[in-house]
Amino acid sequence: MRALRRWLDDTAGGLPATFWYLWAGLLINRAGAFAMLFLSLYLTDARGASEALTGAVVGAYGLGGAAGVLLGGVLADRWGRRSTLLAAHLATAGLMVGLAFSRHLVMIAALAALVGVAHSMPSPAFVAAIVDVVPERRRSRAFNLQFWAFNLGMAMASLLAGVLAEASFVALFLVDAAATLLAAAVIAWKVPETLPRRHASRAPILDTSRSGRTENIQDLRPGPVDGGAVTLRRAGRQRQPGLHTALTDRTFLTFVGLTFVLAVLTMQTSTIMPLAMRSDGLRPSAYGAVVALGGVLIVLGQLFVPRLIERHRKDRVLAVSTALLALGFATLAFADDVAVYLAAAVVWTVGQMLAAPPNAQINADLAPLELRARYQSVFYLAFPAASFVAPTLGGVSLQYLGDWHWLIVGGLGLLAAGCHLLAGPPRERRVAALRQLSTPLPPPTPTPVR
Repeated sequence: MRALRRWLDDTAGGLPATFWYLWAGLLINRAGAFAMLFLSLYLTDARGASEALTGAVVGAYGLGGAAGVLLGGVLADRWGRRSTLLAAHLATAGLMVGLAFSRHLVMIAALAALVGVAHSMPSPAFVAAIVDVVPERRRSRAFNLQFWAFNLGMAMASLLAGVLAEASFVALFLVDAAATLLAAAVIAWKVPETLPRRHASRAPILDTSRSGRTENIQDLRPGPVDGGAVTLRRAGRQRQPGLHTALTDRTFLTFVGLTFVLAVLTMQTSTIMPLAMRSDGLRPSAYGAVVALGGVLIVLGQLFVPRLIERHRKDRVLAVSTALLALGFATLAFADDVAVYLAAAVVWTVGQMLAAPPNAQINADLAPLELRARYQSVFYLAFPAASFVAPTLGGVSLQYLGDWHWLIVGGLGLLAAGCHLLAGPPRERRVAALRQLSTPLPPPTPTPVR
């Protein structure tokens, strides 16, 4: 009993109530976000759209998602986390009702693009709010629970969507809208605004630029990142920090690039692996079993990850996790029956599970206080980009290279694992510099009057 209590404390202890309400909102949001899983089937079966037109409409949803991530990041930093979450959820619910009763394909395409925007807007705000309310030493377990809730919600959504789609597509969209409203109600009722408001003072702060001089914080603004160090410049000499700051931050963009490679590897399961299994003569049920195994492993095992990785450097954990993904997908070059696919799925799923907490924590650590959501939005762009690159290049690679495709994917993953080890030390120096800047110095000791 004592061991169970210790495990629960290591897994979920010490997290504030606001986090749990955010967690509940995310779980409800993901469990109810099932209508778009059946968008292509709805278009072809219920609306008689051609495969080409269906692909265009689904693509419009994806493009809307890329725009929504950036918009959500900007609004969450300027307008507030809570306000952005509520606006996105309410907009999604209204758009879902519109989709339920729309009959014209042009209107459906426009609504699908807008749903893509509204669906993606909450992601930066959710993560930024978690960073706002969870102390740094407990963020790893918070992000681990977030990843677990996301996957649990997606598993529930897949089950519910299949049942509702067979009953009625209108019901599919309306129940999705109702679940989204429920998530909005939880956020409106229990989640306060968490956006930090920086109060400038005249206390001196260390300038980590090459000059090494001490300046007043009111006279300085974050500047570009040079060699992993935070640079501060006088306010009058540059633009105010914004989205462009994240897009020119070399240390951060290196991390985003490595996350993009991780996402490309992960996307193989939903884009290229079904084609490979079909060419091996395996039935669709075999593909379903492989995907289901990954989901079950995450739901059952993700809660044990924080204790497993807490004593290890984040760059090393990411290197090991990426190497496991590489090994799992490289194994498919030799797969010809479902048993090998299932064994490979265990390997790459463990890699995904290990990667989730440090990936999110590094993303939070690299973001300046006033740009947290904008940094999240740029980070999340890696995933729609991967969803485009993985099937586009992967299909050509599988067609012309055959099983060599999987060895190339494995080699790409091993290269990314090595890059994590190289990028880790300068990234940690950057994080240490940001912590130094965000920690106020104690007031100077007054000189006694003699």
